[in-house]
Amino acid sequence: MRAQLLTAGRHPLAAADVPAPRPGPGQLLIEVHACAVCRTDLHVVDGELPEPKLPLIPGHEIVGTIVDKGAEADRFRIGDRVGVPWLGWTCGVCEYCGGGHENLCDHARFTGYQIDGGYAELTVADQRYCFGIDPCYGDVEAAPLLCAGLIGYRTLRLAGEGQRIGIYGFGAAAHIVAQVARHQGRQVFAFTRPGDQPAQDFARGLGAVWAGGSDERPPEPLDAALIFAPAGALVPAALAATRKGGTVVCGGIHMSDIPAFPYRLLWEERVIRSVANLTRRDAEEFLALAPKAGIRTTTRSYKLADANQALSDLRTGALEGAAVLVP
Repeated sequence: MRAQLLTAGRHPLAAADVPAPRPGPGQLLIEVHACAVCRTDLHVVDGELPEPKLPLIPGHEIVGTIVDKGAEADRFRIGDRVGVPWLGWTCGVCEYCGGGHENLCDHARFTGYQIDGGYAELTVADQRYCFGIDPCYGDVEAAPLLCAGLIGYRTLRLAGEGQRIGIYGFGAAAHIVAQVARHQGRQVFAFTRPGDQPAQDFARGLGAVWAGGSDERPPEPLDAALIFAPAGALVPAALAATRKGGTVVCGGIHMSDIPAFPYRLLWEERVIRSVANLTRRDAEEFLALAPKAGIRTTTRSYKLADANQALSDLRTGALEGAAVLVP
């Protein structure tokens, strides 16, 4: 099959013909129809996340059709369309799995990091971590829901019940979670790169009541701030924009160092917390909510052979919404 490989030499990816995978016990063989390109893929390819499996097929926002099944794989039927997210396997026995926090599993394995992912014509996935996709979504439209949507949803959920929600970094995750927040009756305040008028217009078009640069203050204090851009300097800025008792949630898996900041920004019971991965509960809740809430994704499609261009466009901020590879 055709695939895009990350090798020991790292960036850029290399096109390759590799043996087609075969499903083991409890696994599904999936013909990939679409795989969205996530910022986490950039962190893997650029060496910012340590020790990926090498050689590696990246990609963890996969939509495809089941074409074969391994022994004891009984959750789905051949021909079913499923989505595959970042969390690809957990042990089920550690204290985190046993306590309802499988996203923190001591032995977790991740799609497109320790498990070959969706930058290919075929992929294999654990049936426990595959999810049905509502037929109202096309393959390309559905792909960003599998991480940008899921992580955005978890980030919003961990922010609490506040009504004034600030979103820093208005990319793939932000453009989905903004729709969720609006569906829930919340106000969205969008923060983009300073001077990025197209991104600010994009945010307003999705219902943001205010949009401005990340170096600006919103017109009123935020109840919570969600940070999707991997820039640690945004944490003090978000704290300064957040009311007493408010929460700043860092939604990315990687972020540059947070600079020193005065204690007064954290004082008055403000909270900083991170989001790590996702759970099956997140996937089940969000994928059921998305069609009911009318969530729509903005995408740009790329051929599988153009994976490096898609990564480059994401890296430089040249995208509105999400990039999606189509084998």
